[in-house]
Amino acid sequence: MTNRFQISYSGSNSYKAQILAALTLCLLISSCTEKKEARLPIFGEREVVGTDTVYHKIANFRFVDQDSAEVTNETFRNKIYVADFFFTSCRTICPIMKTQMLRVYEATENDPDVLILSHTIDPEYDTVGLLHDFADRLGVKSNKWHFVTGEKDSIYNIAQRSYFATAMEDKAEPDGFIHSGAFLLIDKEQRIRGKYDGTKEEDVNRLLGDIAKLKDEYAGK
Repeated sequence: MTNRFQISYSGSNSYKAQILAALTLCLLISSCTEKKEARLPIFGEREVVGTDTVYHKIANFRFVDQDSAEVTNETFRNKIYVADFFFTSCRTICPIMKTQMLRVYEATENDPDVLILSHTIDPEYDTVGLLHDFADRLGVKSNKWHFVTGEKDSIYNIAQRSYFATAMEDKAEPDGFIHSGAFLLIDKEQRIRGKYDGTKEEDVNRLLGDIAKLKDEYAGK
């Protein structure tokens, strides 16, 4: 009787161990799947070259910011940044966008890994001096939030071809320009990882959450 009990008990332990091992495996698979799903998408076309996937990246650019400093891709080397397009005399969506981008600025002000890049689409009017005054009125630091100007064609081209954003002159519009209210989240490889409506608080909330996700991605979490 004792032997039979011991055999049954041993078999029960073996069965429990198998169940425990199976559950552990399921949890590991589930955990890996959740982490994979948490990664942000990469926007734009991609090309497979050998065993590597080449993703769409922001094209090389060269602009001037509110402090007359040159701003290029190198300015954002190993940085995450949020980009948008605006003009200072805009009376429609720009004031809302700037209110929302200020939220991004305040949330990341002490984070050296995150910068902001705002391109004027009216470079003839938005001089360096005017952009400097605009930034001063917002009370933001120039090494954190770059307001840039440059050649009109260069700004429009990079908006449409690199950021997939609308930016152009349109005399039919009240202020003479048309542009999207998009905020674009750019990673350290200068790939687009998110697009958000900069006029909607809930979308900017999502952007702030995605910045944290992207930082976790680089941290290897």
